[in-house]
Amino acid sequence: MRRLNSAAELEDLRKEVLAKRDPQRPCVTVCAGTGCQAYASQNVYNAFKEEIASRGLTGKVDLRGTGCHGFCEQGPLVVILPSEICYRRVQPEDASEIISDTVLENKVIDRLLYVDPVSNEKIVKESDIPFYKHQERIVFGQNRFIDPHNIEDYLALGGYRALAKALTEMTPEQVLEEVKKANLRGRGGGGFPAGEKWEVTRNAPEKKKYVIVNADEGDPGAYMDRSLLEGNPHCVLEGLMIGAYAIGSDEGFVYVRQEYPLAVQNLTAAIKQARELGLIGKNIFGTSFSFDVTIQRGAGAFVSGESSALMSAIEGRVGEPRPKHIPTAIKGIWDKPSNLNNVETFANVPFIIDRGADWFRSIGNENSKGTKIFSLVGKVNNTGLVEVPMGITLRKIIFDIGGGIRGGKKFKAVQTGGPSGGCIPEEYLDTEVDFDRLTELGSMMGSGGMIVMDEDNCMVDVAKYFMNFLKDESCGKCTTCREGTKRIYEILDGMTKGEGKEGDIELLEDLSWVTVNASLCALGGTAPNPVTGTLRYFRDEYEKHIKDKNCPAKVCKGLITYTIDQEKCTGCGRCQKNCPEDVVEGELKSPMTINTERCIRCGVCLDVCRFDAVLVE
Repeated sequence: MRRLNSAAELEDLRKEVLAKRDPQRPCVTVCAGTGCQAYASQNVYNAFKEEIASRGLTGKVDLRGTGCHGFCEQGPLVVILPSEICYRRVQPEDASEIISDTVLENKVIDRLLYVDPVSNEKIVKESDIPFYKHQERIVFGQNRFIDPHNIEDYLALGGYRALAKALTEMTPEQVLEEVKKANLRGRGGGGFPAGEKWEVTRNAPEKKKYVIVNADEGDPGAYMDRSLLEGNPHCVLEGLMIGAYAIGSDEGFVYVRQEYPLAVQNLTAAIKQARELGLIGKNIFGTSFSFDVTIQRGAGAFVSGESSALMSAIEGRVGEPRPKHIPTAIKGIWDKPSNLNNVETFANVPFIIDRGADWFRSIGNENSKGTKIFSLVGKVNNTGLVEVPMGITLRKIIFDIGGGIRGGKKFKAVQTGGPSGGCIPEEYLDTEVDFDRLTELGSMMGSGGMIVMDEDNCMVDVAKYFMNFLKDESCGKCTTCREGTKRIYEILDGMTKGEGKEGDIELLEDLSWVTVNASLCALGGTAPNPVTGTLRYFRDEYEKHIKDKNCPAKVCKGLITYTIDQEKCTGCGRCQKNCPEDVVEGELKSPMTINTERCIRCGVCLDVCRFDAVLVE
């Protein structure tokens, strides 16, 4: 690759790339994101590669291993362009038929199509699938067209045009004002306006400044940043460099979670290719702006996502928070001004600079602009990554995009904002999803985790689950967080075991208040949210656990009993044969009974019974 010395040379290269590409030439795209790779999509890709070569179709049919398409539970996903025929759960042995029938004959293979669980209709085009149809895929949508190891795919979509515009047509001040005008709020959780944050770092007196991408995504069930960094690393790099130019920085870091090897691999390849073109390095596009970037692997600690802890880790010290009497935007890495934004925030920047702040402000609602990527998981029919405009309702996300609750169960709550978020009940399903409204409901946007729960979820158990995670992830530096999260968990654990007592709810509220108001960092400051949120909307469940020693959802083992309906039991013996503790008593062909004193409440008998004879009381 040649070094690009001007914006004009970038456009010349882009024309060359596009000239080699026939938009009507068939292209087989195979999702190569972590989700689909777990379904062995690499084997599918290899099968297509062999099939295309063996048929002499090289140069006539393109093949591309792309980033995540979002609909991870349906993987491995294959989309044939330009017809946009979408096949799901594709296996290597399907490659030959897809090439012969679909690519060469334009015939649709019915068995590989997505079937809408509501209408039972088979859907051919990816954009017609309800999961995609109701989204607005601006930032995440490029993933499906890009091989993250091929910079030409990004250039073909207009990549690095925004960086060229910023460096050659705008001053740093103009870039900063455009981002401020767009009202881009941080997608990492806090929702603080990115432009204002940049301005603080820019105005700091120290000459040396740093910019950092926070890819330390630690929320259970959340993988938005990982998928963006895996599938479209150049977009993140471009946003980072535009931010560096506006701030006056010549050096940056991408702090990547240790558990994200594919993201590191793809990002490393992207940096290498960008450097070869002169898009990273000295005098980019022949200007006075120079920039270099380093990948920093994280240590796997949830608390390292906090700004000061992350910067301590970059410095080579223990990744734990420190007092921020002076914000990290002024005194961060090695006491130098340091601007930190998450992956999705930086990924939005090239679109803002290329299309303008007014375009960005046209999406979303009054105080929250643009789109947001959510990780939609839990008791919902369609799980995966969804990108929607700010201001969309929870109901549209869960029922229109998510396809409603699995098994026809009743919706109970949705937790937003990760482990430190709150649970929102059914009565607020028509709430607009934005930074401020979710906070008013006792939850938060967070990085974008969204866990759907149904009638079978116990809210005390849910709070206990997240508090168990948070107490383990507390760095232990401050007493209120270290001991507060531990004590809150112990009380919840006791409730689920039938050991709850009068006064426990009030004690939970007091402990939560102290933990929120006296902890050093945001981990402790938000850790009690799962408890305070569920107490706010599901206090009756807590009271039943304490007063009635009853778990309404039949989840908490210490509060349930397994028995056998003597009229329904046929004496088949399946429960007796599978019981790990030999507590099912009786003779074959006669109704069985369970020794409740010795029963460990594992639920195996319930799972194996074919006659609905096992009761949970």
